[in-house]
Amino acid sequence: MRWREGRVVGVVRRWHGAVEVDVLVEAAVTRALAYPALVGTPQAGDRVLLNTSAQARGLGTGGFALVVAVPDRLPADPPDGPGHLVKARYTPLQAMVLGVDEQESEHHAVMAAADDLAGAPVVVADLHSALPAVLAGVRDVDPGLRVAYVMTDGAALPAWFSRTVAGLRDAGWLTGCVTVGQAFGGDLEAVTVHTGLLAARHVLGADVVVVAQGPGNLGSGTRWGFSGVAAGEAVNAAAVLGGRPVASLRVSGADPRERHHGVSHHSLTAYGRVALAPADVVVPALDGPLGATVREQAAALGLPRGRHLLVEVGTEGLRAALDAVQPATGVSLSTMGRGLDEDEPAFLSAAAAGRHAAHLTR
Repeated sequence: MRWREGRVVGVVRRWHGAVEVDVLVEAAVTRALAYPALVGTPQAGDRVLLNTSAQARGLGTGGFALVVAVPDRLPADPPDGPGHLVKARYTPLQAMVLGVDEQESEHHAVMAAADDLAGAPVVVADLHSALPAVLAGVRDVDPGLRVAYVMTDGAALPAWFSRTVAGLRDAGWLTGCVTVGQAFGGDLEAVTVHTGLLAARHVLGADVVVVAQGPGNLGSGTRWGFSGVAAGEAVNAAAVLGGRPVASLRVSGADPRERHHGVSHHSLTAYGRVALAPADVVVPALDGPLGATVREQAAALGLPRGRHLLVEVGTEGLRAALDAVQPATGVSLSTMGRGLDEDEPAFLSAAAAGRHAAHLTR
C-alpha cells in the first residue's frame, strides 16, 4: 500500500456515495476519490491521507488515489442502530451495515419466508459495462418493468464507485441495487448472491434482476484467473432459487486480443464450465463474419453438446435503444475503454439479453 499525504485544492464532482477531489501531493495535483460514509466529506483546504497504489500502477477503472482519512476533521460516529453485517471485514476500513435479512431488519419476515424467485428472469453478465445496455434492451420491450441490480464482489466493492448505478437509479431505470458478498453501499445489503436475488425479487419487487460485478473486472490472461468466473456461479444461484437464468454473452468485434474476439473466453468458461444449471444463452443476431463467428462459438454452449438453450435474439431497433441511454440517464456506454461506435456488438449483445428477459415476463 502506497501512502501519500496531500491537501485538497478543490471538489471536482459528486454523485451518490462519492466525492471526487483534486489533491496537491508533492507539488503536483492528483485526482482522488472519497466515500463520505467511510471517511467524511473532504473540503478544499483539508489535509488528507491517500492510498495511491492503483494510481501508481496506472490501472484503468480503479486508477484513482483513494482518500483513507481526513485526519484533522474526522467524521462523527454514526448513530447507534441495528445491523452487525461487516463488509470489507478485517481491513482498516471495514464497515458495519444492516443486512436485509438480519433479525433487526424491517424486511426480516419477508426474507425468512422467501425461498423462490417464482420464475423471474435473471440476466447474468460478466462486465459491469453491460448493465446499462441490458436495461436498454429491457426498456425497449416494456419501460414499465422494475429492474434491480445485484452487484457481486468480483471487482469494486463500494457500489458508490459506480457513476453508472447512480445515474441509472436517478433516472428511474433501476429500482435499486443490492450489494452482496464483500460488496457494500447498495440500497440493500446481503450476505450472498442467493439472498441478494431474493431481496431483489421480494423486497424491491423486481420483475427482472441483473447480476454482474462492479466496475474493475480483473483478468490474468488465463482460463480460470478472472473475476467473471462468478457469472457461472450466479447462473447456478438463480436456477436453484427457481429463477430463469439468462446468460448475456460478452462479445466484441474490436478487442485486439484473440481470446476476447467474438465470444470472450470469459463467457465460454463461466457458462460452459462453471454454470452447472441450464440457462437461456442469448445469441445476438449480428450481421457479417462476426455474427457467424459468434454463432459458431456459442454453439459449444448449447444442446446437445452443452447444457444450455441457445436463443437467437434479433437486434433490430436496439441501436436506437442504446443511443437513448445517455440522453435519458447521463450514463455513457463504455466497455474496456471503447464506446458504442467503437464496439457496437458488445452493447448489442447485452441489450439482446435484456430484450429476451423482458419477453420472459409476459
